[in-house]
Amino acid sequence: MILHPGILALFVGSLASSTLILYASAIGIRILRYWDISSSSELQLSLERRTYLVSTIMSFALAFEVLSVFLFIYTVDDIHVQFVGAMCATGSLNANPVGWYLLYLRILVFFLAFLWIGLNYIDQRTETLPLVKIRYAFLILIAPLVLLELYLGYRYFTGLRPDIITSCCGSLFSGESKNIAGALSSLPVTPMEYVFFITGGVYLVTGAISLRSYLGRYAMGVSAVVFLVVSLASVVSFISLYFYELPTHHCPFDILQGYYHYIGYPLYGTLFCGTALGMLVGVVECLKKRFRLDEKVDRYQRKWVLFSMGLIVMFIAISVYPMVFSSFTLEGY
Repeated sequence: MILHPGILALFVGSLASSTLILYASAIGIRILRYWDISSSSELQLSLERRTYLVSTIMSFALAFEVLSVFLFIYTVDDIHVQFVGAMCATGSLNANPVGWYLLYLRILVFFLAFLWIGLNYIDQRTETLPLVKIRYAFLILIAPLVLLELYLGYRYFTGLRPDIITSCCGSLFSGESKNIAGALSSLPVTPMEYVFFITGGVYLVTGAISLRSYLGRYAMGVSAVVFLVVSLASVVSFISLYFYELPTHHCPFDILQGYYHYIGYPLYGTLFCGTALGMLVGVVECLKKRFRLDEKVDRYQRKWVLFSMGLIVMFIAISVYPMVFSSFTLEGY
């Protein structure tokens, strides 16, 4: 099983990105100690040359971390056929509980890596590199998580045994299940629909305000986090049910399969990228005045706001499509 192409790609990619991040963190420590943009010393010039090179390399390494969350989900879904009782990624993750911790960690690293790439993009286009210390301090915080991700990945995939009989989504995402998955499955449908559409509307309104007011950008960053949490809960509570046309099937992973036209990938992709851009807008707004970022940053933020709103509209449209065009209804549930 360890020779599965997806597993090999995850191992090799994680090992490479971990190595690069460790190297960049070592340079980052020197930058935090000795960086002085007003100095023309040989050490400062050396640090400036290195930071351009390392920043470019780290953009690619962290881009892999952003994309690898989808590769991981695809891989654990693809290998579920190796286990008795597994019908989707849930069964593969249950075959070795370390997989669930790895999934949560990969999602966290996705957003942190996305934010770092955005900050690096701004800093590289600002003459005085005002965010260089912030970027490398942030990178040093991300480094242990990437190393832990590599370790958990090794523990998870090497701990899988084909002779394991595993449970799947029918038992985990059930109202009778005494865990978070069971609690999400038991959420009442109608109230959750109201919460979902209200928080989505609030997010789009804060995005529209952000195009004209900096105060809206703070609100957009906060509402991005709220909408992400509500949307993930809504996928389990009611959105997935419309795709399955089954009132008791709450699995968030089956929609990633070919039988459902792999609709889960654009669904989660638009949600994750859209909310990550919203968080980035809020984070940059918090840094703008303190580090005196120039007017170019404002233009970048406007573009991110528009991209974020577009992605969230796509996410909502994908979620609503089966509700509108399917004969299936959840009335009475």
